[in-house]
Amino acid sequence: MTAKVSEPVATAKTSVTTEKMADTIQVVEFVLGSEHFAVDLFDVKEVVEYTTITKLPNVPTYVRGIIDLRGEITMIVDLKGRLNITEASMTSVDASRIIVLDDKIAKSKIGILVDDVTSVSTFENNQVDYTSASVSKEETSIIGIIKRKIKVKDKEINELIIWVDIKQLLSNIDSTL
Repeated sequence: MTAKVSEPVATAKTSVTTEKMADTIQVVEFVLGSEHFAVDLFDVKEVVEYTTITKLPNVPTYVRGIIDLRGEITMIVDLKGRLNITEASMTSVDASRIIVLDDKIAKSKIGILVDDVTSVSTFENNQVDYTSASVSKEETSIIGIIKRKIKVKDKEINELIIWVDIKQLLSNIDSTL
C-alpha cells in the first residue's frame, strides 16, 4: 500500500478535481485498545503483519525494538505506549499490525505497532472537527476528530475516530536514540 501523488495536468477540469480533493482526506484507520485512530494515508508506506521484535537496551519504553523488514532495519514504536493508552487489546498479538511509515516522517525507518488496521478511508473535510484537537494547552498531536455515521440496532450514531499527526507524535524519537 504505497501512496503516490501524481502531478495534475493544468486544465479547467483539473482545478475542479483539485478543489474536490482538497475537500477530502484519506486516512489509514486502526485500533488501539477500544478506540479508533487514523493517520494520513500519505504518511504510510505499507502495513505488515506482526513479526518478532528484537528488543533494544536503553531506549524509551514505547520503543519496542527493531525488525528486519526485507533487509532493512526498521524501528518499531508501540503507539499505545507512546500515547499512554493502558487499555488491554481486544485482539491477540497475531492480529496486531505494523504500519510502516513513509521515509519523509523520520530520519530512520520507523513502523508503528497497532492492535489492528481496519481500513483505508476517504472522508469529507466537513466530517472533521478540528476544534476538539485543542483540548490540551500543551502542544498536541491530534489533528482532529473524524465523525462517521454508523447504524447500530436501527439507530444512527456518530463513531469518532481520532486523527493523529504521526510526524509530530514521533518527532522526538530520532533525537532520543
